[in-house]
Parts: sequence; C-alpha cells; structure tokens
Amino acid sequence: MLINPNTSAATTATMVALARRELAPSGLPVRGVTVPRGPRTLTDPVALAAAAPQVVTAGLRAVAAGDCAALIVGAFGDPGLAELRARAGVPVVGLAEASLREAAEGGARFGVATTTPRLAGSIGARVAELGLTAEFTGVRLTTDDQEHLSTRPHDLLAQLSAAIHRSLTQDGATRVVVGGGPLGEAARALRPRYPTELIAPIPSACRGVLAALRHGPRCGTP
Repeated sequence: MLINPNTSAATTATMVALARRELAPSGLPVRGVTVPRGPRTLTDPVALAAAAPQVVTAGLRAVAAGDCAALIVGAFGDPGLAELRARAGVPVVGLAEASLREAAEGGARFGVATTTPRLAGSIGARVAELGLTAEFTGVRLTTDDQEHLSTRPHDLLAQLSAAIHRSLTQDGATRVVVGGGPLGEAARALRPRYPTELIAPIPSACRGVLAALRHGPRCGTP
C-alpha cells in the first residue's frame, strides 16, 4: 500500500503507477490510498506535520483490513513514518529514508534536488537524523517553486536537470536524490540523463519494501 500524505488523487495515481512498474518483476501488487483530509501539497514543515496523523490513520486502517504486506509513505518528508512503523506490525518504508540511505551507500557524497525551498531545512534535518550529514553536499532548488512548475512539465524537467547538474558539478556530489514524491515522474524522465548518479525516491522505496519483506515482518528499510 502506497499512502499519499497529500489530498491529491492525481498524485496518488502517478506514484502508484511508478511503484507498480518498479515492483512488477516481483509480482507484488500495489494499491494506493489518498489521505482524506489535510494539505493538498506538502511544501513546508507545517504541512508535513499536519499530514502525519492522517498517514498513521490510513496505514493502520490498511493493515487492519488484512491484505497489506507493507506500507510506503509517499512523501519525501516521511510524515508519520516513525509512529506508523512502531504500530503497524508490517514493514513501513519512507521515500526520504530509503532514497537518502541508498544515495549514501558506500560513503558516497550526495545532494538533493527539489522544488520546495521551505523544506530545505527539513531535508537537512532528516539527513542528520539518519546519520548522513558527513556525506551530504546540500540542497539545490529549481528557480521556480512547485506550484508554478506543476503545470509546466517541460520547465520542471529543465529546472530539475539544472539543479542536479549544479549539485554534481559545483557541490561535489556523486549522486543526487530527486526530493519529492510528486516528482516521481520527472525523476523517471531524467533518469536516462544521469544513469549512475540519479536516485529516484519511489524506486528506492520499492527496493526497500522488497528487502524488508525478505528480512521479516517488522523491518523498516534495509
């Protein structure tokens, strides 16, 4: 089950499609759920905090239905992840945790490219919580914000690509995470341009689910 912490059903559908594509070889089916209340977009720490209780409720409801093997929290801020993981009894994987850990594997230096300037501090805090500050080269932002770019996919790809390029060439990163669940389709489109350097959160989370399922019902990310 992929939980979308914002109230956009269209975003849920996009993220679920990406997760299904990633998990198809495993035969693991993916369903999505959109939280019924809360922010429509998660662009600042207040919105992330407001989304967390809805994520926990949706996840526990899915587990209680009896046909949910694992949960993905489908926002880069991982709202509600810790509480849900403590209570769900199934693997719970967050987009930020999975992708940031993957980016830092082997001690690699990594950055984050995103469209949400008001979450830059939260991203840095999440990196610190995961013990990855020494490998972190910082956040690079698009010129325009998420709201503006959401209706201009060509501009979104161009500006994200520029942010990734700056992270690699100016900050010393060898890998870059595209920071945002709703940016999953853009990350997929950009992946061929950066075959070894780009980390897309939804595929990372899916790999985390498969690893967690192999290691037992109460595992989080590998």
